[in-house]
Amino acid sequence: MEIKGSVALVTGANRGIGRAFARSLISHGAAKVYAGVRDPAGVTDADLVPLRLDVTGHEDVGAAAAVANDVSIVINNAGVGGGSTQLLEGTFDGARQAMEVNYFGTWAVARAFAPVLARNGGGALVNMLSLASWVGQPQFPGYAASKAAQWSLTGSLRQALHPQGTLVVGVHAGFVDTELSAWTNASKVSSATVAELTMDALTGDRFEVLADEETRRIKAALSQPVSAPSGT
Repeated sequence: MEIKGSVALVTGANRGIGRAFARSLISHGAAKVYAGVRDPAGVTDADLVPLRLDVTGHEDVGAAAAVANDVSIVINNAGVGGGSTQLLEGTFDGARQAMEVNYFGTWAVARAFAPVLARNGGGALVNMLSLASWVGQPQFPGYAASKAAQWSLTGSLRQALHPQGTLVVGVHAGFVDTELSAWTNASKVSSATVAELTMDALTGDRFEVLADEETRRIKAALSQPVSAPSGT
């Protein structure tokens, strides 16, 4: 699809990967980019259009779809880590929040904007997923579960929206250099790299982005038999 001259919405666009998506859309010639955020005052880029959008709020999502009724690209980026939930102890509060934001929030935005995209020629829906969509993570099980659910949802949306001409893109990455991954010294890909690879996928009408070598390795290994955890 064509990015130049398009109108786009990015959720969670005030920082990290979301801001990188918004900046990349502008650099590729998008005519307007809505920055969907819980607090519009947090959007400091003058060339973005702040839009109040809490993806867990039914009224917010509906109001955003009514205002941003000219979009042809929707990027579901808003997400949380849910790191307060430990695998074998403690409360499930963090995991429930991760599911509400990452999974149900993505679903709500996709549901609200699907008819908007249809009216505007089909366009594209992009979901920011993760390497964790495919691999259980004992350190952050709530986040991994929400991303696995989001990946499943992405496949369902791809099939359902294909007849209306909507390209559904899943973006997978390992650790991205943002606040969410500040706790680890593991190798990280930059937000700008993730955003540029996503723009390439959009212009090339491709369904999937594998943003780093580890993600590509894990994806290639999905067809292999389940093996014992490393170190055993």
